[in-house]
Amino acid sequence: MGSLSIWHWLIVLVIVALVFGTKKIRNIGEDLGGAVKGFKKGMNEATSEGTETTDKKPAGTETIDVQAKEKSDS
Repeated sequence: MGSLSIWHWLIVLVIVALVFGTKKIRNIGEDLGGAVKGFKKGMNEATSEGTETTDKKPAGTETIDVQAKEKSDS
């Protein structure tokens, strides 16, 4: 009773197909697939933009190398 067998899932699938119709289920699947593709594309663009912005230094920042000298008490 804890887990459902393959026959239970097939019966549920048939009932869902009868209630909603195959065309509506197919449209939902296409919409979901398009949303996943759009999400992946957005994540790839955000990742590529993130690497570009980290490579560039912000305006006005410079690195100055100096050698520190000890102060004498004289």
